[in-house]
Amino acid sequence: MRWLAAFVLLLLFPALAVPAAAKEGEVITLWPGAMPGGGTVSGPEKVGSEGSATGSVSNVTVPRMVVVRPKNPNGAAVLVIGGGGYFRIQIGSAAMPTAQWLAERGITAFVLYYRLPGDGWNADAPFQDGQRAMRLLRGNWKTLGIDPKRIGVLGFSAGGHLAGMLATRGAHDFYPPADAVDAQSAVPDFAALIYPVVSMRAPIDTTRTFRELRGLPDFRDAFSIEANVTAATPPVFLAHAADDPIASPGHSLRLHAAMLAAKRPVELHLFETGGHSFGLGKKGSAVEAWPGLFETWARRHGWLKPD
Repeated sequence: MRWLAAFVLLLLFPALAVPAAAKEGEVITLWPGAMPGGGTVSGPEKVGSEGSATGSVSNVTVPRMVVVRPKNPNGAAVLVIGGGGYFRIQIGSAAMPTAQWLAERGITAFVLYYRLPGDGWNADAPFQDGQRAMRLLRGNWKTLGIDPKRIGVLGFSAGGHLAGMLATRGAHDFYPPADAVDAQSAVPDFAALIYPVVSMRAPIDTTRTFRELRGLPDFRDAFSIEANVTAATPPVFLAHAADDPIASPGHSLRLHAAMLAAKRPVELHLFETGGHSFGLGKKGSAVEAWPGLFETWARRHGWLKPD
């Protein structure tokens, strides 16, 4: 019956169009007309088929959310943001498997397809899309069947950076209002950042994420998540591997320290091994434990109801 749910969304909210329903299931497009910002891409959307790019999406021209619904929804919702250094999005290896894992636990998941600076969009495009996605979830919670007070975000790597920006700077307007939904808050109720890129500051400013964002004004401070933690920052869950060769564990450590300094709830799990881009974690690996630890954390805080 997913086609029926998608049809109802389209009838009630024209901005929630379903351009790829046959391929992706229930799809919510982000923008009702012209998108904010600038830039462009050449060619159609691409899905990688080789090596580490397998299942990764690039050349996104229609920013959207793909909805993964549970059989028995409990009202909680999570915006899932794959990583990829802001030049691709790891949908197949991280975002979609995690969305399915969340749905198995009663959580309605929304997988974000966002515009990428690496494809030619302006460097602020991911933050515009992420902010709009959160506002759409809050503004249409009744139609979507979710609790507006239990909407979280979960991001990997560069997607963790985007998730962290929503948690710390979601109240900053990255674009002028497009319609009434933009009056909604874009700050999630909780954030889970998995092997995230956090900082634009030395000496850990060595990531592809850093290179894609360095043209933005005041980017070292404005786009360093740890520099924007306040007393209003929602609780944060962090998982990182000590041997991560791409995003140093120093990224999570910096955010953890900033959250403690601001006296905000934070939980950090630093695993001995695991590397980068481990998604849900291979069976038998140390990092395989993070999804269960996240679930326990979320239940303890009340975003997931006890079994």
